[in-house]
Amino acid sequence: MRTPYRVCFVCTGNICRSPMAESVFRARIEEAGLTATVEADSAGTGGWHEGNGADPRTVAVLEAAGYASAHTARQFHAAWFTRLDLVIALDEGHLRALRGLAPTPADAAKVRLLRAYDPRQPDDLDVPDPYYGGTDDFEDCLEMVEAASEGLLAAVRTAVEEHLA
Repeated sequence: MRTPYRVCFVCTGNICRSPMAESVFRARIEEAGLTATVEADSAGTGGWHEGNGADPRTVAVLEAAGYASAHTARQFHAAWFTRLDLVIALDEGHLRALRGLAPTPADAAKVRLLRAYDPRQPDDLDVPDPYYGGTDDFEDCLEMVEAASEGLLAAVRTAVEEHLA
């Protein structure tokens, strides 16, 4: 049996944006019937919150929208590139950090910005960090993640077909 296609979402501390993106994308994977062939997880560029759950505001916004919210924060490690097919950065800072961490040019090419998959093609591809904001900021973050998740799912579906061929 072939290994699953693995996607990892990465933000700063792995308590707001990346767990939100992971939860939304897992739901999209389930809806598409791809749970046997696609895996999603998340991590942070830093380890400040390692072992903690998601920010309570992230949990509240996810649960209000009907998404699962179980999560334990962890830090991304360069060694993970070998087992990942796609690394999704939530903003330009994460993109630069992850590409700088990549052991090879092929690994660096696995790193993409989430909002690059948004069919509305926003001018700003960053998902702003809601941590220092209020509930509205977390809701805005969820809207951005949801908007990009459909395009990401389409890209992953194509990649999975090639991966399994």
